[in-house]
Formats: sequence, structure tokens, C-alpha cells
Amino acid sequence: MRRRRNSSLPVLVAVIVLISCALMACSDGTGEKETVSGEKNSTTSDYEKAEDFAGDPKTTPYGRYPETVTYTLAKMTAENNSNLPEGDTYEDNAYTRLILEVINAQNKDVFENSGDAYTAGISTMVATGKLSDVMVVDQKTMYDMQERGMLADLTEAYENCASSRIKEIYKSYGEDIFQSCTFDGKLMALPETNISDGPNLVWVRKDWLDQLGLQEPETIADVEEIAAAFAKENPGNAAGGNIGLACSTELFGGTGVASEYGMDLVFASYDAYPGRWLLSEDGTISYGSVSPKVRDALSHLAEMYQEGILDPDFLIRTSDDIADLVVNGSCGIFFGPWWAPNNPLWKCHEVDWQPYLIATGEDGSVSYCHQKMTGNYVVVRKDYEHPEVVMKILSVMFDYMRYTYDDPNGEFERYYRENVDPTARPLAINVDYNQALEICYENLSGALSGEKPWEELELLERSYYRVCKKYLEDPQDATAESWSGYQSRITACALLQNANLSQISVFYPMTTGAMEEYWYDLEELETETFLKIIRGEEDITAFDDFVEKWYDGGGREILREVQEQREKQ
Repeated sequence: MRRRRNSSLPVLVAVIVLISCALMACSDGTGEKETVSGEKNSTTSDYEKAEDFAGDPKTTPYGRYPETVTYTLAKMTAENNSNLPEGDTYEDNAYTRLILEVINAQNKDVFENSGDAYTAGISTMVATGKLSDVMVVDQKTMYDMQERGMLADLTEAYENCASSRIKEIYKSYGEDIFQSCTFDGKLMALPETNISDGPNLVWVRKDWLDQLGLQEPETIADVEEIAAAFAKENPGNAAGGNIGLACSTELFGGTGVASEYGMDLVFASYDAYPGRWLLSEDGTISYGSVSPKVRDALSHLAEMYQEGILDPDFLIRTSDDIADLVVNGSCGIFFGPWWAPNNPLWKCHEVDWQPYLIATGEDGSVSYCHQKMTGNYVVVRKDYEHPEVVMKILSVMFDYMRYTYDDPNGEFERYYRENVDPTARPLAINVDYNQALEICYENLSGALSGEKPWEELELLERSYYRVCKKYLEDPQDATAESWSGYQSRITACALLQNANLSQISVFYPMTTGAMEEYWYDLEELETETFLKIIRGEEDITAFDDFVEKWYDGGGREILREVQEQREKQ
């Protein structure tokens, strides 16, 4: 699964990419920290009240502990020390200093690592029972800790110490957001949120369309016509070789998350959604990849491949390879999310790339699968004295810092310039509205048109506003940063804002026992069969054999366990 993070991008592109990162700040550089008073903040936000700051620290979002609360933390990190400035550490940076200032809480990292090493370290902690006070874990680990009786009950902490806005943010995902971490009516973890990206768009070289006299695309058939023309007659780089529609060997996104170069829209045009556990209105679960509708879509993709519409060498391309084809002018059309200007298009922003919304239904609607609402979880070890501290930290990071704090010393501007990774935050998760993309677009477009005072934008939106305003002042000579900012945050989002969207219900199960035994082989079988059909190495009857093997090779048992898991929720 590919996401929109790319630490090699210029800083303002990184700002755009990190669409949901809460902004924090720090001391004035003298070592003296200003005390945050209830009076100071009681009028800064409709969501904040004086008593939120001045009340009992154990029962208010921002009430300051009289003595510093130090919590031990298993810290999720990133490469290159998360690009923190020299002198800053995971225990002492802009994020931790402001948390210390506001609520007087400080992390003491007992373990720091990234990726698989972090996961392995957490597993060791759970196995040995030697837990830190606070950890960020995946869903499987959270369930394991719950079964072992290791988790603190966070029900009261959420009720008392979640700010009004934080509660509103979680509410935007519906009641299901807490289902996975609620046991016997008790909230045992705090879920991360994944904002909705919406469906993929098709990104096209508009200058090539004009040179070849082609119409702008509205349907999958239009996309095919354009891709075939580009493959036959590349007006931008004929000597460098031509391909039509870029295609990834990862044909679709497995968790509903938008991805580049996938064929999700082609499948959706057949009402097919491979790789997803589809949820019907009566609660019945089915696995999308074994649907006869996928058979029809694969047959069509095979025709596209034979006709030269799809890249003939897509099987040997990596994502980086495809990006290079886009940048060097060998490819002029691909499916991608709204953030495609940030990666890969910022490298070739001088040419006229434009996004288009492609209908998948005869009524002009666009169907796509809803994303998994949550990723990781914040957990607190049982019997820790201050379980409420995690809720207070999240309130500071994703409400006060983002919507009230104005970064008076510009330290976060420096963080953006140096592309500091969000893992620099003590709790490396994100909490934002499900419709954050829509909210940001409305606020930005309002400010750019003069209908909304730009001063009313929250701190992160102000960064976007400056980038987009710079583009509008000189679009013909725009920098990569200003072009990608405007195309992603305004041009692409305007299409999604006004779209006729149809969201498909999907269930995202935990790994089951049968999955652990059979899933790797079944996934390999699926990938191999689908790619061979598209390449013409197998005819479409291979799909029928695949379905039979899938059920007999453990799929039937997995499906039963997934259905049981759903019914228990």
C-alpha cells in the first residue's frame, strides 16, 4: 500500500502532503515558557472554555498538572531522527516542549525504533509484561493486550479530557470508529483516524490532448481512447518511447486507500471491488476478488493490454519506474489520487497536467470503497496513575495546537522547511475529521476568493493559503511547490467536492486464525492469476479455476471467520 508520504519532496510539498498533521509550537527560545492560562484561551475558540484550562488536570482537557507528569513511552520513530533540527530530540522538541508548557507532561522514552524493529520491540514488551506507560500499537497487538488484561480503561479519560473538538472529530466517523477498541462497554484504546481521500482521478497531459485534438475524458472509454492515442503518437517525447496508460502490478488498493497507477476505476466500472471484504445491507460478508464481476473486469483489462492501451511492460515496472516515465515525458496519462501533484508531478510541473473525474456508473456517479477508518491505537498500561494524560496530549496536539496556537516564534515554519516527519510527535498518530479534505478545500477556496478572512484559517491551512496564493499571483512561472499546492488542494479537490460519489461499504477484519494459515498462499494465487489473465498468458477461464482453488484452499474457512468477527461487533 502506497501513501502520500515522501520525505524527498521540497518542504512546502511536504506541508501539502501532511494534510492532517497537527501544528504545535514551543518556547520562545530563551528557555522560559509562557504559562497558558484559561483567560488567554477562553476566547480563542468556540470549542474551548476557560474551565478546560483552569480545572482539575485529571478531569479537564488542558488543566495543567501542578507537578510534571513524566510518562514512559515506547516511541515510534523514522529515519534520520525524523529530520528533527540539530539539538532537538524525541524527548525535547517543539511538540514535547509545548505539551510540557500547556499540561506539564513529559515523555521519557524507554524504547525508540521504527518499522519492523518497532513492531518487534512492542511484541517483546507484551510477551514479557514489561510495558511502558504509553505505546502506539497496531490492532492485533491491542487485542492481544486486552485479552491479557494489560490495558487501562480510558472511558472516563475520554469523557473528561477529550476536548469538544476532539469528540466532534471522532464523531465524524460514526459510531464504528470506537467499535474495534471497545470491550464490554469500556473504551480501552484511542484509535488513529484515516481521513477520506475519495476516489482516484485520471491525470492527463492536457497539452497532448490539445495537440492531438482529443476531448477531455469523462468515462473509462474516453480514458482508453486517450491512452491508445498517446501510445501511438506521443507528441512530447516520441524519441524517448511511448506508453499508454500507466499500470501498477498492485492493481487495486487493499484498504480503500487511494493509490497511484491502480485500476480501481476500471474495476468499479464493472461494479467490481477486488481485494475488499464487501459488506451487504443484511450484514453478509463477501470477498470481492472472487466475484464474477471481477472476471468481467479482468477480461476487459486483458483486451486493453492486447490493444496497447496499458503499458506493455507494466509487470516489470516499480512505482519509481512509472514515476520516471511520467517525469521524462514517456507517459501522459495515469490514475492517481488528489495528491498526485505532490508525487510524482511536482518534478514535471512545467507541463500542463490536469485531473479529471471519471464516471464509473451510467448515471455519471463514481463508485469507490470507503477507507479503513483507523490504523494504529494509543494504549496505556493497566494501573498507570495518569491514564488521562494521553487524552490530554491528543487534545493539545490536534485541537489546541492546530486551531488556536499561532506559532509566534515560527518554529514550525522551520520544521516545515526541514521536512520534519510527524513521528517527531510523542504519539505518532493522526486525529482529524473524516471530511478533512472537504473542510480544508472550503476554507482555502473561501479565503482565496476573499469570502473568508485568511486570518481565520487554522495554522496548517494558512500554510496552504500562502502556497496557493503564490501560484495565483504568477501561474505561468509557478514554482513546483506553488503549482503542486494549488493543483492538489484546489483543482483536484474542486472535482471531488462537486462529484456524484457512491461509497461502497467495506469491512476491515482483524487477522483471523485461518488467515494466518492460508492467506499468504491465497494472495499469491490471486496476484499470479490476475496478472497472467491481463497479460494473455492465461485465458479468462483461469479465473474460474482461481475461485475454486480460493475456496478450497482456505478461503471458505477465512470467510466464515470474517463473518463471525463482523457479527460479534
